[in-house]
Amino acid sequence: MKEQLKIVKKEFEALNITSLDELEKVRISYLGKKGKITELLSELKNVSKDSVKELGSLINELKREITEKLDNQKKQLEEEKLNSLLDSEKIDITLNGTFRKIGSPNPIEKVILELEEVFISLGFTVVEGPEVECDLYNFEMLNLPIGHPARDEQDTFYITDSMLLRSQTSPVQIRTMLANKDKTPIRVVCPGKTYRRDNDDASHSHQFTQMEGLLVDENISLAHLKGTMDLVVKRLFGNVESRFRPSFYPFTEPSVELDISCFRCGGKGCELCKNTGWITVAGAGMVHPNVLTGCGYDTTKYNGFAFGFGLDRLTMLKYGIGDIRVLYTNDLRTDEFSRRDN
Repeated sequence: MKEQLKIVKKEFEALNITSLDELEKVRISYLGKKGKITELLSELKNVSKDSVKELGSLINELKREITEKLDNQKKQLEEEKLNSLLDSEKIDITLNGTFRKIGSPNPIEKVILELEEVFISLGFTVVEGPEVECDLYNFEMLNLPIGHPARDEQDTFYITDSMLLRSQTSPVQIRTMLANKDKTPIRVVCPGKTYRRDNDDASHSHQFTQMEGLLVDENISLAHLKGTMDLVVKRLFGNVESRFRPSFYPFTEPSVELDISCFRCGGKGCELCKNTGWITVAGAGMVHPNVLTGCGYDTTKYNGFAFGFGLDRLTMLKYGIGDIRVLYTNDLRTDEFSRRDN
């Protein structure tokens, strides 16, 4: 029996186990129900009673030795396997990740951000106001009293007799001047949604986006307005010329239309500019004294200018969009009507 133990021990020590599968086979071969250690234990019934205790102790000692070595070797092989996997499946975290396009800003939003950047660089502040507005701020304090014909032209969405969906972002200018208790100079731009009922005109939308601006200070003239507008349109459309044409707005006096030279034909005349060489992009003017007085400003000291861009129109011009409906849909296909050839 002792010789058998020595042979089993010598055989085990001579094994070269290189994988977890081999190790499992060895474990079964030595420690399984029909393994060599189990066979040795079953043969104890054939030895003398005096030798059972000694041989049993030797067999159990060999069993513990084999079990311990197999457990240690299993841990070593598992660690080697893990390190191998880590080396073979290593991720280089310095590489660029996989880019998945999830969408992009609406073109109107791009134009808003671009204009805000320009005006902020000129010292303006971006302010916003409610889209549900009171008649007082939307009309009366802008020098459009009850009965003024301009109210009918705007065809407003009224909620009650005194509340409405704002037809312009000008009320934000009124709110800003009223909130300025010290009546100090102001430079603000007011982007946002506005609403008018254009049921009879397929080229218009009942909802559109404006960016209006206001500057109030001492000794302001049309030259300041012209310089500001000229810089803005050049930043937006490139090397274009700008001009003023006389116009009329109740809240400015004098009032002007801002035109830019056609960036497609260079002012020679084309379909885009209706063969005039010029494109109208904004309305503007010097703030009417009645508006300043109503907001608490001393018109003997202060004056200013105001302007308003229709951002839907600017966006369509800048990106060559031929139909205003494209700005408010999520259809990514390019329809024949949606884009002009530039």
